[in-house]
Amino acid sequence: METYYNPEDLAKFEGIGKDAPNLAKRFFEYYGEVFEEGDLTAREKSLIALAVAHTIQCPYCIDAYTKGCLEKGSNLSEMTEAVHVATAIRGGASLVHGVQMRNIAEKMSM
Repeated sequence: METYYNPEDLAKFEGIGKDAPNLAKRFFEYYGEVFEEGDLTAREKSLIALAVAHTIQCPYCIDAYTKGCLEKGSNLSEMTEAVHVATAIRGGASLVHGVQMRNIAEKMSM
């Protein structure tokens, strides 16, 4: 079955700069610097990226950061917990926007 998501496309990511090389170069430099060791370890950054990947629902990022987490020493339990943190934040964000819905509904009911 053909889908929009093709796992082989992840390997083609760097080619995205073909028609905008200067922009791609700056993005990839920034991207690389973000994931360097700093106050957070590369392992911690990969766990954060995995959680964010699930939040934005990017299958390419999920693939890349699942592999990255495993390569940097994370285990399935830690990775699953990171996904649950993302789920809680995303779910909470949906619920808190319910206040906006209630405010509008209450205004219209006046």
